[in-house]
Amino acid sequence: MAAKPVLDKLDYQILQSMMEDATISYADLGKKLFVSGGTIHVRIKKLQEMGVVKGTRLHVDVKQLGYDVIAFIGIYLEKSSLYDTVAKELRRIPEIVRVNYTTGNYSMFVEVVCKDIQQLRYVLHDELQKIKGIERTETLISLEESFNRNVLVG
Repeated sequence: MAAKPVLDKLDYQILQSMMEDATISYADLGKKLFVSGGTIHVRIKKLQEMGVVKGTRLHVDVKQLGYDVIAFIGIYLEKSSLYDTVAKELRRIPEIVRVNYTTGNYSMFVEVVCKDIQQLRYVLHDELQKIKGIERTETLISLEESFNRNVLVG
C-alpha cells in the first residue's frame, strides 16, 4: 500500500477551493489564499503527480440532457476473485458510471445512468447477463438525488 501523501495547510486550502469551484483561475485562487498564481500552479502539479488530484471534471445535470433513469445495481459474483475481470468488462458498458467493490450482500455495486427504462433493460439483460462471473444482480432505481457533494478536506 502506498504511503499517505504529506500535505500542508495550503495544499488542503487549494483542494477545498478547487472542489468548490474548479473554474477559478490560479491567479484568483492565489489572491484568495495570499500566494502567487505560480505557487498554485506548482502545488496543483505536485498534487497531480502524487495522485491526489486526478483531473478535473465538469458536473453536468444529465436529467437536463434526457437521462431520466439512474439505477444502482448490486452484483453477486460467482467468486470474489473474479472482481478484477468483471470490473474490466463493466468498464466497457458506457451507461455504467461508477463501480465499487463492496462488503455486505453484494460483491460489487454499480451506478448506471440511462435515458429510459428500455435502455436500462438493455444494460441489465443484454450487457450484464453476458459477463462471465456474474451470478445475479439486484437493481434499485433512484427516484431522486437529494444532494451530491465532495467531502471536506483538511
